[in-house]
Formats: sequence, C-alpha cells, structure tokens
Amino acid sequence: MLKRWVTKEYGENEAVTKLSKELGIDPVLANLLVQRGITDFNGAKRFFRPELEHLHDPFLMKDMDKAVERIHKALKTKEKILVYGDYDVDGTTAVALVYSFFKDLNANIDFYIPDRYAEGYGVSYQGIDYACENKYSLVIALDCGIKAIDKIDYARKFGIDFIIGDHHRPGDSLPDAVAVLDAKRSDCEYPYKELSGCGVGFKLVQAYCQQYDMPFELLHPYLDLVVVSIAADIVPITGENRILAYYGLKKMNTNPRPGLEAILQVSNITRKPVYDIKEDGCIFSRELSISDLVFVVGPRINAAGRLESGSNSVELLIAENYSDAMTLASQINSINNERRHLDNQATTDALDMIENDTSFGDKKVTVVYNPTWHKGVVGIVASRLTDTYYRPTVVLTKSNGLITGSARSVKGFDVYDAIDACSDLLEHFGGHMYAAGLSMKEEHLEEFTKKFERIVEESIESSMLIPEIEIDVEIRLSTINSRFYRILKQFAPFGPGNMAPVFKTNGLIDSGLARLVGKNEDPLKNHLKLNVVHPDESSYPIPAIAFQQGEYYSKIRDGELFSIVYHVEQNEWNGNVTLQLNVKDIKLIP
Repeated sequence: MLKRWVTKEYGENEAVTKLSKELGIDPVLANLLVQRGITDFNGAKRFFRPELEHLHDPFLMKDMDKAVERIHKALKTKEKILVYGDYDVDGTTAVALVYSFFKDLNANIDFYIPDRYAEGYGVSYQGIDYACENKYSLVIALDCGIKAIDKIDYARKFGIDFIIGDHHRPGDSLPDAVAVLDAKRSDCEYPYKELSGCGVGFKLVQAYCQQYDMPFELLHPYLDLVVVSIAADIVPITGENRILAYYGLKKMNTNPRPGLEAILQVSNITRKPVYDIKEDGCIFSRELSISDLVFVVGPRINAAGRLESGSNSVELLIAENYSDAMTLASQINSINNERRHLDNQATTDALDMIENDTSFGDKKVTVVYNPTWHKGVVGIVASRLTDTYYRPTVVLTKSNGLITGSARSVKGFDVYDAIDACSDLLEHFGGHMYAAGLSMKEEHLEEFTKKFERIVEESIESSMLIPEIEIDVEIRLSTINSRFYRILKQFAPFGPGNMAPVFKTNGLIDSGLARLVGKNEDPLKNHLKLNVVHPDESSYPIPAIAFQQGEYYSKIRDGELFSIVYHVEQNEWNGNVTLQLNVKDIKLIP
C-alpha cells in the first residue's frame, strides 16, 4: 500500500542548539525533545526522570471532594458499596484497583461487571436492579456512566447513590449523580484531560489517601493496573499518563501482581535480565514495553469480557496468590485462543464480502454486516479492515435484537463525530475520535449506512485515505551508535503523543547480504533482511529488517539506491544483542 512520508518541522534552531549543549547530547536528540515541547534542562529532567510527586492534586478535578466525602460516609456506616465497571481492559483494571483499595480498608464492598450481551456497554438497568436487590446504597461506576442519565435517575428511585468516574466525552447534560468525575467536563479545570478510566479510579483513591492522611506509598501496588489500562485503551502517553506509565512499567518489570505475572507466564513472555554487553559504556537491556501490554497482556484481559464474563478478568487481577492466578490465567488464555479463531474467521468473511462488492472501490468508507459474527470480536475486525483498506470502518453484527458493532478511523478523521451525526438512527453510541461503539434497530441499518457514507464522503479529505508515516527527522547512519540509542531508549514509554521516533535516511545501498526471510506463499510479502550503508562511506553496515517488504528484494540486490524510514531498536538472537533498523517503508531512488 502506498504511504505518504511527512517530515515534521525541525525544532527552532536556537532552542535545539541550547538544549544540545545543556544536556551534552547530539543535536538530533535535542531536536526530538524540542519537537515534543521540551526546551530547557528542567523540562528535559521531568521528561527523562518522571516523579510521582509531579502528579496533579486530585482535588483539582470537579466533584472529587463530593466523591471522597460520600465514600467516607459509606465506610463509616458500613454501607454496601458496589464498584461497577465496563468489561474491557480499562474497565476491569479500574474496578480491580478501586475495589482492592477500599476492600483493604474493610469496606463492605463488591464489584459488578455487566454482561456484554445481556446488558451491553455501560451502566445497565439490570445492574441497578442487582444493586437494589442486594441492598447496595452506593455504586462507584468506572470507565462508564457519563451518558447514563436515565439509568442514574432510575437508581435514585431506589435510594441508590452513584459516583461516576469516566473519561469519555460527556453529552449535553450530565447524570444526576452524587459526583461526576470526568476531566472532559466543560466545567472541570483539571489540568490533564487524557486519563484512562483506570487513571480516574487511581485519582479517586489518591484523593482519599490525601484527604485522610494515608501515605501515598499505599498506591504503589496499583500502578501496574494503571499502565495496563493506559496501554490497552491507547490514551496519550503524555503529562500525567507518562508519569503513571513510567512507574507502572517499573512495577511490571520487577514485581507485578500475581494476575499479571500469570498472564505473562501463559503468554510465554518473561521479564529478561539486563545484558551486560557494553559498547562505549552502553548496557543493553530487554524490558517489557507498552507494546507488550498492548499486544500480549491487553487482549487476554479483554478476551474474558468478549466471549464470557469480564468478572473473570477482575478475579484474575485481584488474585492474591500465584497459584490461583495461574489457574485463572490459563482459563482466560484458552478463551483468548477461541477469540482469535472467531476474529480470524470473521475477518476472512468480511474481506470476502468486500472483494465481492463491485461498488466498494468508489466508496470512502467500509460498512459490513453479518448477523452471525460474534459481538465480542467486531472491534478487532474493524481494526484489521481499517489497516487493510485504510478507510473509516464500521463492522456490525446482531445481538439481542439490535444491530450492534464497532467503528474505527484513520488518522485525522473523527469517526465519533460522524456517528454522532447519525444519532437520530441509533439506540446508543459512545467512544473516542478513532474508536466508537454503536447500536441501532434493524430497520435503520440501510439508512444508517447511507447516511454514514454520505457524512464521511462530505467531510473527509482525500489525503486522509492514504496512510501517513510521520518522520521526526532525517539523519545519516553515522549518527547511530550505542550512546545515541542509550539516550533514545529514555524517551520511552512510547505511545500516542510520544511515539517512538521515526528517522529517514536517503541514498543507501545494501552491502551485498540482502536476503528474503519468512514463509509467506507470496514471496513478495516475505520479510527483507538488509545490511544498509551509504555508498560514499567506509563505516560498518547497519543491520535492518523490513517486514512484508520483499517486493524490493531484487532491485536492492541489484544495487539500486533507496531511502528508508525506520525505528532504531535492539535485536536479540541467541543471547547476542545488537542494534538494528526496523524499516517501516522503502522508496527506490530513480
């Protein structure tokens, strides 16, 4: 697929030069900092050495004082508290965090995760009925509830108070809850707006500790839950999220809770020791990264809620001993294997539908529907179709008498707004700029499809339909050495808002060792292993891997010049750790 290469504007020269001298680092690295808004020594120190003491005062969040006061009242009078959360990773980690914290304070507390199929997303009438029947007088809803106006009114009839801790966009009105914690409220002046749902839960227990003189160290055991939520919910890793992710990864790499350790074990992922291989004073290491949490840990926690019950994931996350955790993790891993089979089959079905749609090439969106697809995998299928065709995508199935599904978007296009414009045809919708969920009556499917296609057609720019590779800076290979990489590593954790730097280098050749690796039936889709070098330099070639770019093999082997865009990373093989370039795209030079 054709990709656009777009190079970021270079940082202001004076600021780059000044920062390079102050920090004693290569101007290329100083430029990366300036591009991220870091222009002085203190800013760089905060970036490279985040401190938990730099977290914001939780009472800056609107209604936090009300939430803490209501919880304290419930604890003093031994009221029954129900912690209620969504069935995805963010919701289950949030529930595990808040439930565990207050349980340790001898609260009369339990948790509730709605059934994806019987109840759907968010606060449900069934969940409120459960709270009423079991005499819960306070419900703390996490990662959901910001639009549950009718449901909160329903709960009030039974004398049930709600505290809502959400991070999704509010509607025009807020629920009539005791407290509504959401930094995206128009009247909330909290300095950081991009917390995960679990992050909001963390701020709630932080506020409780602060109000009642409990040491902040009591919160350290929950940081692994917060970083898993940050990674899986794909929120920006900037500001407060960067601090939480930084320390959460430290805990994941040293002493994660039994449930997370068990997930790593059943996934055959282990934290690896530092490799004492020194080059120019650099020691390479392999630690768990945000990507490991996104692609290994997150899907397994999600799998329980996709196919069975999200409560199983909470039970895993709150497990207190490793033996119990391993039993639960093994069960969830089996569920995840079933999930993979279902989403692979649904993806194949969807690709066949698109292939047979003669009008597909004229559209700027993808909308597919199959009533037999499993509701729990349509979001995954939507992501895969977006990766394949790079268009705003909606994947729909049928569940409980409604058409329901997930939407995914392309860079720069707000799919939430497009769905919002179709709200007159929907029973429910919610989400973010790049991912949303929706449901509708069956008789509205055709009209929704036409309206959604028209709205996207009228509002999307043609350039948005071509995948973009954003390049931080162009460099020569001689810039890359062990010290450069050692500092580059400290830019992590990487994620939205702080992506791993992408470099461009022009005018390269292969040193003569180019080869194809992989087992794809189409040899052009195999991987390309290179050793790249500037033809006018006598320096050692740098190893590179270009996944699924075998199409360039013959011309590169014949000595043609080419340019690449890439990440710098380390490669481990048979105990040897070396630097290599992970090539995102190649362009031959005519």
